[in-house]
Amino acid sequence: MGPRGVHGAVGVLCALFVAVLAGCGSAGTGGLESAGPTSPAVGPVRLWPDLPPATNPPIDYGESDIQRVPGIRVAGGDVRSVDAVEVVRAEVRAHPDARSGADGLYEETARAVEACVREPGACPVLRPYYRDLAGDGRDELIVGIRMPEQQVAVRVYRAERGGLTRIMSTVDQVISVELAGRDLIMRVGSAGIPGYEYRTAWSWDERQGSMLPTRDEIVRTGRPGDGPPSARPSGTGSPGTGPAGTGPSGTGPEGTRPSGTGPPGTGPAPGDPVPPPPPEEAP
Repeated sequence: MGPRGVHGAVGVLCALFVAVLAGCGSAGTGGLESAGPTSPAVGPVRLWPDLPPATNPPIDYGESDIQRVPGIRVAGGDVRSVDAVEVVRAEVRAHPDARSGADGLYEETARAVEACVREPGACPVLRPYYRDLAGDGRDELIVGIRMPEQQVAVRVYRAERGGLTRIMSTVDQVISVELAGRDLIMRVGSAGIPGYEYRTAWSWDERQGSMLPTRDEIVRTGRPGDGPPSARPSGTGSPGTGPAGTGPSGTGPEGTRPSGTGPPGTGPAPGDPVPPPPPEEAP
């Protein structure tokens, strides 16, 4: 092909290219359009980089939650084979005077647990739920214990070596407890900040061998412009009979989140107005 033929072919290609570009840029044909100016990306900035590192390691959220339940055998590694009431009774008997920590219960709650067999209608142990929280194909046992001051103790148990191990224990003035995938999510009212609530997601941690509060947030509830909710009664617990929990993993029947500003897993003090727990849902 001579030079003239080559130039002619190039001209045809250029014409086709221009036509394609014109078609792509035509209005109403779905062409690309500018989204406007974009803010520049800003990376994290470390504040006070000269601060010395902490000399003591932080408290492990789950270290006090792992405990073997005495006297409970699990047939075939199936937690559905155990009675949730008997599990809680075994823990009460092992720690009869526990009023704080992961085993702590109000005195009247502990008595009611012991009386569950003869007075089932007044038993504070709620119906159990089951979910594979560790991701190994086996269900864990989830137990709730209703207590005074509108508080609920939530405990999770895992079948191990023919027995039962508690892998989570927390107490709070609960709005609701939900299961989402392999997470257990607790919604807790914030008496110190009306119109908001705490939501904490507890997730299985393989290294620790327990459930840890992996996500904790405070979120606004209700509609924009709603005023603060009116005060509600704080329950019927007897003053001075309940213990004081202090751990970030909710290790006591009385939560200690002061006015909605404390660490995850703890709750408002008794007497703060909090909505009562909702009706139970089907497993």
